[in-house]
Amino acid sequence: RDVAVLMDGGPESGIHKSTDGGRTWRQLKTGLPGEYMGKIGLALSPQKAGVMYAAIELGARTGGFWRSTDGGESWEKRSDKIAGGTGPHYYTEIFASPHAFDLVFYMEVRMSYTDDGGKTFQLVGEEHKHVDNHALAFSATDPDYLLAGCDGGIYESWDRGKNWKFAANLPLTQFYKVAVDYDEPFYHIIGGTQDNNTQYGPVRTDHVHGLRNADWRVTLFGDGHQPAIDPTDPDVIYSSWQQSHFWRVDRVTGEGLPIRPEPLEGQPEGRWNWDGPILISHHDPARLYVASQQVWRSDDRGDSWTVISGDLTRDEDRLLKPVMGRVWGIDAPWDLLAMSMYGTITNLAESPLDEKLLYAGTDDGLIQVSEDGGATWREAGKPSGLPDHFYVNDLKADRFDRNTVYAVIDLHKSGDFRPLIFKSTNAGKSWKSISGDLPERHIVWRLVQDPIQANLMFAGTEFGIFVTLDGGDSWLKLQGGVPNIPFRDLAIQERENDLVGASFGRGFYVLDDYSPLREISEAALAEPAQLFAPRRAWWYLQRQVLGGSEKAAQGAAFFTAPNPPFGAVFTYILRDSVQTALSIRQASEKALAAEGEDTPYPGWDELRWEELEDAAAVVLTVRNSDGVVVRQLNAPSSAGLHRLAWDLRHADLRPETDGKLDAGSRGPLAAPGTYTASLSKRVDGVTSALAGPVTVEVERLHKRGSDSLAPAALESFQLELAAFSDRVSTVNVALNDNRVRVDRIKAALQRTIDGDPGLYTTAVDLEKRLEQLVEGMRGNPRRSRYNDAEPVSVAYRLGVVQSGASRSTYGPTAMHREQYDLAAAQLESIQADLEVILNEELPSLELLLDIAGVPWTMGRDMR
Repeated sequence: RDVAVLMDGGPESGIHKSTDGGRTWRQLKTGLPGEYMGKIGLALSPQKAGVMYAAIELGARTGGFWRSTDGGESWEKRSDKIAGGTGPHYYTEIFASPHAFDLVFYMEVRMSYTDDGGKTFQLVGEEHKHVDNHALAFSATDPDYLLAGCDGGIYESWDRGKNWKFAANLPLTQFYKVAVDYDEPFYHIIGGTQDNNTQYGPVRTDHVHGLRNADWRVTLFGDGHQPAIDPTDPDVIYSSWQQSHFWRVDRVTGEGLPIRPEPLEGQPEGRWNWDGPILISHHDPARLYVASQQVWRSDDRGDSWTVISGDLTRDEDRLLKPVMGRVWGIDAPWDLLAMSMYGTITNLAESPLDEKLLYAGTDDGLIQVSEDGGATWREAGKPSGLPDHFYVNDLKADRFDRNTVYAVIDLHKSGDFRPLIFKSTNAGKSWKSISGDLPERHIVWRLVQDPIQANLMFAGTEFGIFVTLDGGDSWLKLQGGVPNIPFRDLAIQERENDLVGASFGRGFYVLDDYSPLREISEAALAEPAQLFAPRRAWWYLQRQVLGGSEKAAQGAAFFTAPNPPFGAVFTYILRDSVQTALSIRQASEKALAAEGEDTPYPGWDELRWEELEDAAAVVLTVRNSDGVVVRQLNAPSSAGLHRLAWDLRHADLRPETDGKLDAGSRGPLAAPGTYTASLSKRVDGVTSALAGPVTVEVERLHKRGSDSLAPAALESFQLELAAFSDRVSTVNVALNDNRVRVDRIKAALQRTIDGDPGLYTTAVDLEKRLEQLVEGMRGNPRRSRYNDAEPVSVAYRLGVVQSGASRSTYGPTAMHREQYDLAAAQLESIQADLEVILNEELPSLELLLDIAGVPWTMGRDMR
């Protein structure tokens, strides 16, 4: 149980039957093999009652296919068919078709089927489809439809396997390990996957779609495992496939070179873990460490190797170890072909403070230490409470103290699922647990330590990610959309303060800028609010690679994952929710009700006051380096931790229409530079400070030559254009409102029994002149419907200028400035005419209406 052995059968294995809904069971034996059976796949015939099928594994990777026609009471062996490839420990699932008797599909590397109840098998066509099949579903009405689940995801076929459609929008990748680079401006993530190669891609993009499948690359084939990227040169990538076959990959050319050290003459064959370690030295990026049963060092990025240890494992023969209470013979149902070797080094660590201090952990219960660069090694002490044999899931040398080291231990193969994290402060001589209050049965896979705050650490477990702020005394599970599944590895991108998690089944997850966790303390949490300084914000316009936004017009099957929020992302904590009279009353009544007290209504005056009270809000105010307010954003006002993004734009100052701005309305981009932000609360219209200010740097992403306008000058022009657009909107609103105003006058005059006909004529004249001004502002809608060229309107010229200003940081061209000047001149003329109408002619008409006793209309005095 405590060695890396798969004994795929035992004395209790077999096929059992219940006829009372599972309350009692009896074993079926007639016609079944007498040997200890291994993994068994079962299927019932949908066509004939009592017919069932079994794919049964036996010893030494043998087995066969059986059929029963009497509900399992007796069985007939139909063939020696057994799953190929990696073996029956990986596949034995079988599925009987609902459309044809004795048609059974066998899930294996290449899916096969029998149409004669198991006597013969042939392959299902799988061109352009991933291998390693595990699940199959059928259509109730279409006999040619197959829905297959395999190591590559989900595939559909409508012609029984001749052609397959891949479901590309399911984030199902199982990652074992993860590493990050330090590329600019956006770093990359690389991870080794279960049977889907080693995959490499950016953490974010500069386009609106976020991350697409097309943004990712494969660096190496096979089952991907531990990768690494040179921290000083992102073009040097290390990847590996099973049994620690390490390769060095050139990002520029895509070429790969195998670099795993191999034995020289007279040396024994290496014992390599399925997922062996590769470590880039903290002290020299050209220095690598890898491990078999020995530790190897390269000082030239893997071109040549020197062994720097003897065998650091127990060097035991696992076939001689007891399993289920006894040692088994060679013909027992062992299954070791597609599994890791045993007696291997699983993890390596090098002290960031001392290049000669090295650690090695094994799969057979040893932690080894060298304090002279590998010349000599000593066995570390065994953490208390552990058996002799255990698996070292992780080793990490402390970033701040030379003698401190952390070990993550795994005992799940022995049925022990405890979280086991240990800390040593004397280079491994003795250990203490820092598992703290981690939940039971949470296997820990990985531990990472923050580079700034020694007691801030993250643990990847079988059921999510946990964080500790106190060095392991207490742990808190991270939420925020993290699924409750295994996270096999974690990595910290130190420049961006990002935590990257490799989940086993849902792809990568990134916690952007976790640096606020460094500042959270009991004292800080006692304050009413805390606003944390954000990381730099990139200034650019997001590309529309495929048009539109997010999935563009690619359909729901087009996979996208979101970028981090655009702009400057602020994190803040509120100790208490912002209270209103309503929320205070309701909280008080809730407390009284909990005690069984009366909660009568407070009186109509107080209830009316609650209705009149202005909505409470938390406001984030952004100012430029001159202290001028650029933007105010309403923020969540409930107690707890929140994040809010400023999109680097000024407020949109255009007037609202019907109480709202146009959809998609936004202000000009603020120029790169230094900004400050502060947090305040507004209760019943009264604003008071909460936290801040903090500083944020807005930095230009794309550097252009001298042919472009300086960002500050672009911002100035865009603000000028925004002010002009505000004037245009104001004139348009005034025109719309006063057209309605004149129309109401006409209606009132039509209701007047004894009126002056000249007043109606004047109103019609005003109406026509307003319509002509509208046409000058927005064009003639009738001519537009006929696509006929017409006099150029202010709106047309403004649209030309805005399209040039909003979709580029190049700056306005001479043509755009020319169109702006023409639009400004047109607006000036229209506005002058409108002011004459509004300030002189319309008031004169309304005075005559008052004298004539015409019913009141909007805009007139209420007398």
